[in-house]
Amino acid sequence: MISRRALTFLSFLLPLLAWCAVSYVPALWHPQMLIEDPGSVDYFQSGMRIASATFADELAQARAENRAEPSGEPCNPIYLPAPDEVMRAFYSAFTTKPETRDGVWLHQSLWHSIQVIFWGFTLSSIFGVPLGILCGTSRLVAGLSEPFIEFFRYLPAPAFGALAVAILGIYDGPKIAIIVIGTFFQQVLIIANTTRKLDFALVEAAQTLGTKGVKLLTRVVIPGILPDLYRDQRILLGWAWTYLIVAELIGTTTGITWFITQQARYQHFPNVFAAIFIIGIIGVGTDQMLALLGRRLFPWDRTTERTA
Repeated sequence: MISRRALTFLSFLLPLLAWCAVSYVPALWHPQMLIEDPGSVDYFQSGMRIASATFADELAQARAENRAEPSGEPCNPIYLPAPDEVMRAFYSAFTTKPETRDGVWLHQSLWHSIQVIFWGFTLSSIFGVPLGILCGTSRLVAGLSEPFIEFFRYLPAPAFGALAVAILGIYDGPKIAIIVIGTFFQQVLIIANTTRKLDFALVEAAQTLGTKGVKLLTRVVIPGILPDLYRDQRILLGWAWTYLIVAELIGTTTGITWFITQQARYQHFPNVFAAIFIIGIIGVGTDQMLALLGRRLFPWDRTTERTA
């Protein structure tokens, strides 16, 4: 039977091989020609990318008219760089000074985005976790809050962008607010559902021993759901990252979104791919660190061993 590590390796290797195939094997998918010598075609330029069909027509016409023939090699569109180009971009983005005056270093952009994620998710958790636990333990609280939360969670968070800018200004305030809106309502419902899954026999046993009220909540309910609550937060943190790009477009464009936008504007697509991949690397790395920490914090939880 294939080991879990082997499957993990293959899950990344197979897409990489497919990417290499379409990048390095012209017969698979190279719909354009990279002009090396324009020949007698006046609108061709060295380094220009042109559709293969157009190049073939111009080449055939030049031959028919006995003119200098253009030459080139098959290539992919500029928006699909090869893996080696992206790897070089990883290095140069951290070591090479930005070409434009308004350009930013990749590490500066990343650090700014991480701060936005941190504050947005922290604020969401400060209010969402307690409310979710209360919804899961109290019918009154659930009845008063969950119907509205169910309605509100279907409203797209980016729709509140203009309102957030009007209230909080054009800098980081509205970006943090969008992440809060995007995660808070989901957080309450998920945590409430997790709380309701607590083994009711534990609650009954505690009540039989005279535990009730706040003490029941803090000494039975919260410790009982803590491993699942921790796992929920790991998942919800991933959701916060999905709102980042949209959030950073609101007001003044900042962070990793600013870097991606600037690089795309100047058609530096290897840098765009590098920035996108670094988001995934940071996200997966953070999740694996939290999974490892979870195994240390909750050694009795077998579910963590199966899913982390």
